[in-house]
Amino acid sequence: MACPFFMPVKILEGGAWTHPARLPLGCGWRGLCQAPGHEGAEPSDDELHQFCNLGYARCGRVPENRECDAVRLGVAFDRGSEIVLTYVLEKSHLPISHGSLNCDLLTGFWSAPHPDVRIQKMAECFLQSYLARRSPQAISASSTS
Repeated sequence: MACPFFMPVKILEGGAWTHPARLPLGCGWRGLCQAPGHEGAEPSDDELHQFCNLGYARCGRVPENRECDAVRLGVAFDRGSEIVLTYVLEKSHLPISHGSLNCDLLTGFWSAPHPDVRIQKMAECFLQSYLARRSPQAISASSTS
């Protein structure tokens, strides 16, 4: 689960995570804070490791009253050239909204992008991380189903 105010921009190479593939966006990311009053602030490496790349952040930028605390993403279907992601927005460790995001990998077209640009960008980064780890065998198997 990533912080809902985090706008990932670039993969964070050499992060200090024990299991980077288990991170909410599939790896660690550099990015910008989009919390109200802090839009465009560049978090420190420490903040990226402790807050931004993880949900339920308690950094000094996150507003007390917010729509959600964390964003959870996952792969629902991998059909080779089409990926369907699911997302869940959580508040106080409970789901408050959810849905699917479909991407055609041949065109890069998202059929119904998320209306919140932060959530959409997280989905794109999650997909990039997923595709970097996806095996060629999985691609062949899913494209014949």
